[in-house]
Amino acid sequence: MKTVMVVDDDEELRSVVTTILKKEGYNVVEAGSGERCIELLKTGEKPDLILLDVMMPDMDGWETCKIIKDDQDLKDLTVAMLTLRSQDHDKIESLGLATADWHIDKPINKTRFVKTVKWLLGERS
Repeated sequence: MKTVMVVDDDEELRSVVTTILKKEGYNVVEAGSGERCIELLKTGEKPDLILLDVMMPDMDGWETCKIIKDDQDLKDLTVAMLTLRSQDHDKIESLGLATADWHIDKPINKTRFVKTVKWLLGERS
């Protein structure tokens, strides 16, 4: 079973995304902050995909992603930014400067979201 880490400070959104992913058969690990995400990764949690919110207090998603991608042990993890920030310059920030692997817009369209997650995990829908 593949594992997806959902990182978002919005508990309600985390719950919705977790429910969708669990119904699709994924194991889900939740983190309410970028700091908690990094802490889990450093203690051995290695998800197949990280869904990372951009707008979080203290450490935003772009900074969190940059830390992940700059770490030799974590750099190969697949990271998708999951965010309301969907302007072209936001996507450039996610994919360019933060070196994320993908950018998923909120609000979530369930069908498109599930297909995107499966694609990012190398699964056929």
